[in-house]
Amino acid sequence: MPNDDRPGPAHPPAAADSAALPVLGLQAQLGDRPAKRSAVFAWALWDWGLQPFNTVIVTFIFTALYLTTDAFLPPEVHALADGDPAKDQALAGLSSGLGLGTTIAGLLILAVAPVLGQQADAQGKQKLWLGIGTGGTIACMLGLWFAEPAPTFFGLGVALIAAGTVFNEIGSVNSNALLVSIASPHNVGRISGLGWGFGYLGGILALVLVVVFYVSDWFGLPEDGGLPFRLIAVGCALWGLLFTLPVFFAVPEPAPLGKPERRVNFFRSYALLVRDVVGLYRSPATRNTFWFLLASSVFRDGLSGVFTFGAIIAAQVFGFGFIELVIFGIAANLIAGVSTLIAGRWDDRFGPKAVIVTALAAMVVSGLVVFAFADGGAVVFWVFGLALCACVGPAQSAGRSFLARVTPAGREGEIFGLYATTGRAASWMSSLLWTVLIALTGATIFGVLGIVIVLAIGLALLLPVRAAR
Repeated sequence: MPNDDRPGPAHPPAAADSAALPVLGLQAQLGDRPAKRSAVFAWALWDWGLQPFNTVIVTFIFTALYLTTDAFLPPEVHALADGDPAKDQALAGLSSGLGLGTTIAGLLILAVAPVLGQQADAQGKQKLWLGIGTGGTIACMLGLWFAEPAPTFFGLGVALIAAGTVFNEIGSVNSNALLVSIASPHNVGRISGLGWGFGYLGGILALVLVVVFYVSDWFGLPEDGGLPFRLIAVGCALWGLLFTLPVFFAVPEPAPLGKPERRVNFFRSYALLVRDVVGLYRSPATRNTFWFLLASSVFRDGLSGVFTFGAIIAAQVFGFGFIELVIFGIAANLIAGVSTLIAGRWDDRFGPKAVIVTALAAMVVSGLVVFAFADGGAVVFWVFGLALCACVGPAQSAGRSFLARVTPAGREGEIFGLYATTGRAASWMSSLLWTVLIALTGATIFGVLGIVIVLAIGLALLLPVRAAR
């Protein structure tokens, strides 16, 4: 088999086939050496800083209470009474349109995330691409200022959210890669859980500030032109700019460990990517990584679907108003944050696979209850919707921990790029099922089934994967 140490630009090394791959990035750390608290804190603040994009923009406020409401319907449809079948079908069409946008975003991530991660590894520039992803996400949130409440601006809003999703994932790929430089095999679960926990807690604070903005009657600002919601998007952008800066100064990039750089052009990187993926499967040392990436390609997509479409379900199916939806969002993020911090310790004790399997099984059951008992009123979603949210964070954190435990040294960006590709990037699965089922039935509640199906398939694929040591 080709070896990582073989030079020559005409024959880029098939790193996945290398006999050196049992040396993992975490194992390259100095035993039990404690990570600098300032570096861990700065790394966790990145999740805190960009979480409002997911919590406030994508999930609970901007899309659910503004972009997919009658504000973006034609005037003749907007004038119809609430509950009118034509109006309900038009609102479902907005939800379906948002799903189409996230599907396209997923396909874009599928195309670029692993190659960009591979390029970052080869050039030792994870922080550069982290900056590009972070800056792009912030720019998209600023751009939502121009999404005025009219049908002609609906496409702009969806496009900016889709682009922000792509940039956010590029940032996540490289933020995850930096985890290896501050963690050891003995504390990676806790540090990974800390990052997700910080993210959820940051989302809670952002939602609380939105509530203050709302109960203060928008501080006297006029509501014409969707001004409050557009200002919220700008506020989230400024929040992200403030809290993501520390990671660039306090967190080191993973050491190259003397590994030669793999300098190839962008398009040639795809050929190298194919060789590496095949190598992951062929090498006994990394075959388990391959199977985990495959399983995570499904279950992480289902996880993203819960938070992407959960608030839309609450608003359109269970009739949640502004305050009720925001309170639900605060409760959901609080429960998700606390459960993630707790699950980080369970991860280190019982292993990440046990945490993921338990979380996915609970989510499948909760999702089926939400669908089957939708006529039971808001209490059904309060109980089982929060149960879904409580399981998302632990599964996300344990997935990152699992991969960090089996990632070859010097390939953190590439492997986590593949993780983005096969997980969040595969959002075309839940988004597509969401879009198709709603389009076929004309009822938003059927979108829940699409998310449940993806979670169940992901669980089935994960069961045969060997637990990470």
